Amino acid sequence: MKILKFGGKSLANGEGLQKVVQTIAQKYFNNEPIAVIVSARGNATDELVILLKKAQANINFQADFEQFKKYQLEGLKENIFEEEFSVLQKLLEGVSLLGDYSEKIKDQVIAYGEILSAKYLANVLNENNIKAQFTDARQLIKTDINFGNAQPIEAVSKKNVLDYFEKNSDKVNIVTGFIGSTLHNETTTLGRNGSNYTASLLANYLNAEEFQNYTHVDGIFTANPDLVTDAKKIERLSFNEANELANFGAQILHAKTIIPLVEKNIPLRILNTFNPENEGTLITAEQTNEGIKSLSVLTNVSLINLEGRGLLGKTGVDARIFRVMAENDISVSIISQGSSERGIGLVVNSDKASKALVGLEKEFETDFYTKDVNKISVNDNIAVISIIGQDLTNFHKPYTALIRNKITPILLNNTVTGRNISLVISQDEFKRALNVIHGEIFGVAKKINIAIFGHGTVGGTLISQILESAKNIETRKGVKLNVFAIANSKKVLLNKFGINENWKATLEDKGQDYKVEDIIAYSKEHHLENLIAIDNTASSTFIENYISLAENSFDLISSNKVANTVSFDFYRKLRKVLKDNQKEYLYETNVGAGLPLIDTIKLLHLSGENITKIKGVFSGTLSYLFNNFSVENKKFSEVLQEAIDKGFTEPDSREDLNGNDVGRKLLILARELDLQNEFEEIQIQNLIPEPLREGSATDFLKRLSELDGIYQNIKDAQGPNEVLRYIGELSGDLQQDKGKLEVKLISVPAKSALGSLKGSDSIFEIYTESYGEQPIVIQGAGAGASVTARGVFGDILRLSEKKL
Repeated sequence: MKILKFGGKSLANGEGLQKVVQTIAQKYFNNEPIAVIVSARGNATDELVILLKKAQANINFQADFEQFKKYQLEGLKENIFEEEFSVLQKLLEGVSLLGDYSEKIKDQVIAYGEILSAKYLANVLNENNIKAQFTDARQLIKTDINFGNAQPIEAVSKKNVLDYFEKNSDKVNIVTGFIGSTLHNETTTLGRNGSNYTASLLANYLNAEEFQNYTHVDGIFTANPDLVTDAKKIERLSFNEANELANFGAQILHAKTIIPLVEKNIPLRILNTFNPENEGTLITAEQTNEGIKSLSVLTNVSLINLEGRGLLGKTGVDARIFRVMAENDISVSIISQGSSERGIGLVVNSDKASKALVGLEKEFETDFYTKDVNKISVNDNIAVISIIGQDLTNFHKPYTALIRNKITPILLNNTVTGRNISLVISQDEFKRALNVIHGEIFGVAKKINIAIFGHGTVGGTLISQILESAKNIETRKGVKLNVFAIANSKKVLLNKFGINENWKATLEDKGQDYKVEDIIAYSKEHHLENLIAIDNTASSTFIENYISLAENSFDLISSNKVANTVSFDFYRKLRKVLKDNQKEYLYETNVGAGLPLIDTIKLLHLSGENITKIKGVFSGTLSYLFNNFSVENKKFSEVLQEAIDKGFTEPDSREDLNGNDVGRKLLILARELDLQNEFEEIQIQNLIPEPLREGSATDFLKRLSELDGIYQNIKDAQGPNEVLRYIGELSGDLQQDKGKLEVKLISVPAKSALGSLKGSDSIFEIYTESYGEQPIVIQGAGAGASVTARGVFGDILRLSEKKL
């Protein structure tokens, strides 16, 4: 015989009930011996509790009761529940008169959820030519008098079950789950997951072949799929593993459900009523491969903290605490304390927290007077995440992932077996924490959630590069790049599942007005982990958001140079915020576009190498200009016009020629060496004569020929085989607080590293104490949207690697 148990969602009106009938019919007409245990249909139990509370408060409950009856009768040809509804009416009226009810009365009322369910299903099955019989478990399962959480009396219950099924073996018995009765026939309920418990008891007593538990999900998952969209189904579990899951709050199981099955080695299969083709999760005595199995969550729990420096060295504190818990019938799920006993934390069900607090305050009243105990408090804003199968040897990975996402556990607890770890997390953060831990442990790919600010030439190219490469990166690197936000100065497009190739039209059509705080709030609302904010703007005001982004778990990547070149006070403040929040800030493209310059300088400096000088051609635009002007027989204005026509310059080319951009890049490198220079201290040779510095860009273009004589004279004044280069140079005693920063036009030998530069390439020479006069040379494409976007992309991948 197989025991089939159906949950409340499976038995709800509509598709669920139809699927249940189909499942039973298939087995019945295949001549499979089965017994069926049912929960209350839909939300019946909760609705009955609400009716009780309304009656207790003397609130008119009749309208709700009529709605309850209407739902329970839906689909029936006649009212088969007249007796049950009549008894319920009298019970509720009695509670209303008394203004209160006992656990005994509550059991009588909520038992009708299962009674109506079993009677309803038996009726429907008979209408479908399936010989079914309503079976009231109160006649079979005899219990103690612990109303609300009764324990079966095994010998009596087993005999009743065997006798009953022997006499009624020719029918499909539809048995009420969750309920039993005392030896005096008083209705009792079996507590949490009571219907599953009823089913496992019957499976034990009847030596069932298998217990099939039908729910609304495909089996047991690595986490609750309602909370973690990437949760994966577990194919097989051992009883021990299932028991651990049940102990730590897995909603689909309860520890007491497992025990009767273990005794008889009866397999348990978790199946989906709505997806009959799925084979579900099979739980047997066979041990599966070791490893982390699942994450479970306990909510509706509270943390009680007992603090007192005077407890140091005192014995018996734990005994006193647990005596209070025992006297008040309070179960403690987690306890954690320091060896000094200065602080003790207990996790209990929230509905018992007040009672626990009162009991502890009474027990330790004298200790308050002697100041051995300073404080006993309750924190209701918590949840517990348990990692089933996790041991301490590699716990650093999920823990580090939490810290990286700025989630700090309030309390940690490791079981005696060393194979399960529980974390007490703030209720506000537990969903995000669950996703972070799950992604770290079970993720096929590490999800990186990206917000991109600025989608102009560089930003738009970057988005295209990400979309084109995302699948390949996920396959090769195990990193899933998810762009959840794209913003310009006015609107933002948000999608927690990621944008697609039509993002530009969607942003135009459906973009919303926003502030950066809205994007931060969105990331929290949707529990997004591993956050990166990318600044592809040139805004001097957007950098003010860097600090709030870092404080709210975003790492930063920027092609915008402003944040690194404004005042040294801001530069230092930002670094402190990044350090305090353990966030990264990458900006490799600030100097040299996609060249690995900043990383190289950081590494040299970190290793203790004494960098004595840095010089180079920092501007791709000016590189193109002087590389060509130096060797071609063309006027300066002609070469400049070529650069403008090719799109190498800013819309107003004076932005390139004034040297400020080179100066900012030079300042960034200086600050990487911990120098405290300000921008105003840089000596910059402006390539634009004073008369041409004012006026519009159009006027300047009309007067380009006025530059020809100036630069032809400079070119002619050079020595043999020399060429012009516009360079930035950092020199002086770089071990002091400040260095000497210069931006200038110089002549260099044509065969030197600087002199041999071609096209619009950049080149950097890094002189160090160890390398002497032989510099480290970094050379390559130093400008262009594609190169810069690729450099930003490289920073994304660097950050992603650190999160693996």
